[in-house]
Amino acid sequence: MKLSILDQSPTVLGKTEQDALQESVHLARLGEKLGYHRYWIAEHHDLKGLACPAPEVMLGIIGSQTESIRIGAGAILLPHYKPYKVAETFNLLATLYPNRIDLGLGRSPGGSAEASLALSENFLENVRKMPADIDELLNFLYLTFPDDHMFSKVKPTPVPETPPETWLLGTSEKSAILAGEKGMRYTFGHFMSDVNGPEIVSTYRKKLKENRQDTTNDVIVAVSAFCAETDEEANDLAMSHFVASVKRGKGEKIQLLSPSELTEIQLTDEEKEEIEAMKKKQIIGSPGVVKAKLKQLQKEYDTDEFMILTNTYNYETRRKSYELIASELL
Repeated sequence: MKLSILDQSPTVLGKTEQDALQESVHLARLGEKLGYHRYWIAEHHDLKGLACPAPEVMLGIIGSQTESIRIGAGAILLPHYKPYKVAETFNLLATLYPNRIDLGLGRSPGGSAEASLALSENFLENVRKMPADIDELLNFLYLTFPDDHMFSKVKPTPVPETPPETWLLGTSEKSAILAGEKGMRYTFGHFMSDVNGPEIVSTYRKKLKENRQDTTNDVIVAVSAFCAETDEEANDLAMSHFVASVKRGKGEKIQLLSPSELTEIQLTDEEKEEIEAMKKKQIIGSPGVVKAKLKQLQKEYDTDEFMILTNTYNYETRRKSYELIASELL
């Protein structure tokens, strides 16, 4: 089993956004030391508690501070950008850090409607055009435009010897079918979806097989995991994340809270039900429990790589969670 890291660059109580970004660099270095296969950082725009709007900037820094771990975006939100600019940016990274760069693509806005408007005036129209934009991006990255195409003589320089690995991220059958049709690798957001994930991944593989002969090692399943020395400690870590999530969903500006601070938070019956529903998609427990749950998901999804997201109320417990999981499985 390969394990990788998904980082949302969270801010925690008492720390600044600068601290959050520096911690992301530290986490990538730790992941490399522990044997994690990839480190991806996400893109968010003006979302309370998440500090990174530009994965490409962070990857330039993280690449210089690491040596072997694959690094990438999880994801670049393509509807906000022109494919040529994305190709240039990730070709530059792949030139600086050969055979290490992943380009994950997503279609979500990554922030509020107002933030989307500030980034790209026609976001919904750009979402509709995303299949065509993916084609354009792949043609730029692999220099495969037909000779008569208007962009056939345009190169997204610098052109690296090995292009970035391209991945499509999604949580639905629609994204799985699109990834398969484009012959792309696929990352399924298990922790973000209420649908039948293994069935969707199976749909992706069937569609991919129509376009490519080799369909091995083309799926990553992204999970949210909270690991501590005991199940009780792990549950405390997870509850901090759950409470912040449901409160933010109602527009409240709340950061991740420690177990003692959580006792002062009042939850409605509706919020408690939301939290119980969220728990079903999370991996929570001591190292042995987390290992067993990942092994079970490995069978269900028939995949050998999981990307782990862990957001806790402080950076020490977050790092410890990744360390415990690595010691059990890597």
